[in-house]
Amino acid sequence: MEHVILVRYGEIALKGLNRNYFIELLAKNIRNTLRSVPSAKVKKIQGRLIVNVNDEDLNRAMERVQKVFGIVSISPAIVIDSNIEVIEENAIKQVRAAEGIKTFKITAKRGDKTFPIKSPDLCCRLGEVVLDAVPEITVDIHNPDLNLWVEVREQTYMYHEFIAGNGGLPVGCSGKGALLLSGGIDSPVAGYLMAKRGVEVIGVYFHSFPFTSDRTKEKVIDLAKIMSQYCGKIKLFVVPFTEVQTKIVELCPERQTTIIMRRYMMRIAEMIARNEEAKALITGESLGQVASQTMEGLAATNAVAELPVFRPLIGFDKTEIVKIAETIGTFETSILPYEDCCTIFVPKHPETKPKVSEMLRSEEKISEMMVQMMATAVANSEVVKL
Repeated sequence: MEHVILVRYGEIALKGLNRNYFIELLAKNIRNTLRSVPSAKVKKIQGRLIVNVNDEDLNRAMERVQKVFGIVSISPAIVIDSNIEVIEENAIKQVRAAEGIKTFKITAKRGDKTFPIKSPDLCCRLGEVVLDAVPEITVDIHNPDLNLWVEVREQTYMYHEFIAGNGGLPVGCSGKGALLLSGGIDSPVAGYLMAKRGVEVIGVYFHSFPFTSDRTKEKVIDLAKIMSQYCGKIKLFVVPFTEVQTKIVELCPERQTTIIMRRYMMRIAEMIARNEEAKALITGESLGQVASQTMEGLAATNAVAELPVFRPLIGFDKTEIVKIAETIGTFETSILPYEDCCTIFVPKHPETKPKVSEMLRSEEKISEMMVQMMATAVANSEVVKL
């Protein structure tokens, strides 16, 4: 008897002629997440993906597979021959192995139409043999203690447990985006949500050493590692930002420094995005959360970007964002009390309704020198592959 993981995909099933592309990409992403599990093999059958794995690797593999976007649920299953005597024998074994049950139900699905027994007849037949073999339990078709599923396909899969996946689309099917990743709570959640819609994420972190310490950089790397459990491989660019940031603070009006800094972050992130053939920028901004995230502030930062800017958290409040961060496991790392380049040099009275024309006038003093400073920052970026 062989154990496998039975993988169900949801939204992909709604695709038309290109459905196979999405399924192949999902299979590839599952293989990538299981690359450290040598026994794992992924194969495609009608309407499902099957992961064959050694028994000792089963739990570890399930933990990883359920995080892959594009999967709605998985089930640990046994695989047996599509022979009615073998199916009956194993149905009895599965029911007997279930501890403490008083009621059961058989749900049979005949995917292989050459199998001679139709689904309703197979349910009845298996129910009868189980009742004969285990007379101390009864059938309950509405609320059974155990619902034993039997799927007759190219082989027969038998299982009783459903483990929810994260849904969404396979990472990579919607292109690539550059995520402005800080050490805070919001940006990892924003990256997670865009990856869930199939976007391959690269990270761009702005490091202002010595104002932000190497502990902060390690914290961001740790956040990217956690995200990679869902998003797949992540390429993280650590951008040296000290010279750019200090020049802004030195030469620009204090009230405008936060917005102008954000505008240069967007410019640098877009340079990296274009180098990496990314088609969009992603930020963790939420409308009204801080002084720079007013409509006017977001318009001022948008004005410097030619690529689309995705803000998946724009309508979320902090409680909702924290809840997702806790669910995906980034929250505890995000709240470590290390410095953030966005929170150093914060003006006492920041501009909340900036005008683009005023930003441009203020940037005239630094725009020429910034061309070279931005190019240097991009060229000297450290690349961390996770």
